[in-house]
Amino acid sequence: MAALTAAPRVAIFIPCFVDHLVPQVGQAMVQVLERVGCSVDFPEEQTCCGQAPFSTGYWDDALPLARRFVKLFSGAEAVVCPSGSCTAMVRRFYPELARADAGLRRELAGIGPLVFEFSEFLVRRLGITDVGAWFPHRVVFHDACHLLRELGVSEEPRQLLRAVGGLELVEMAEPGECCGFGGAFSVRMSEVSAALGERKVRNIEHAAADYVTACDPSCLLQIGGILSRRGGRARAIHLAEILASREGAGQSA
Repeated sequence: MAALTAAPRVAIFIPCFVDHLVPQVGQAMVQVLERVGCSVDFPEEQTCCGQAPFSTGYWDDALPLARRFVKLFSGAEAVVCPSGSCTAMVRRFYPELARADAGLRRELAGIGPLVFEFSEFLVRRLGITDVGAWFPHRVVFHDACHLLRELGVSEEPRQLLRAVGGLELVEMAEPGECCGFGGAFSVRMSEVSAALGERKVRNIEHAAADYVTACDPSCLLQIGGILSRRGGRARAIHLAEILASREGAGQSA
């Protein structure tokens, strides 16, 4: 893998969930990347990575989106995404999607290793764990399924959280158990999805946390919705938003 330059130029890959529902997550990620010395590009023509049609069996619809991704991000020194799920789609599932297209597979072999989930990029590629953040709250971390099982990322976000000023990181029971979202799964098997979400939220509540954080906005929407309905103490927040926080920024539990 080629070494990054002293001031790496990063192309940011913004998933649909972030673009349409929580744009502040992408903004927070950019703030942190620029704070640690990265130059940031945003290819405005980017669209869905194709995970939704891929995971529901519509591979013919997903394949043009994979080709578009490769075209837009080819030549980037690094591609950084605030979602383990969408990062896993590119790195782990694009090669499977392109198994009948030798040309696309060759292009993916070049770009795939340059695509990183946000916390993974900071810790593994830049070697940074302290980004100068301040967040004086009790926080638990949820290990999202794709981040943990497909990318093998678990300790990296915790390293970043431990370095945040004022933050108390605690572990909840079963941090790696699914929150129940799972994309179309939450619609097709809504009762199972709801049961998994309730179990996750009970574990968060038992940890007496002010916030639950994760590296996947879709998980946080599932967890945050249940927390809101239960009227509990904890709130859901993306890791990038915590890392973007600075002392005196006025965050309150």
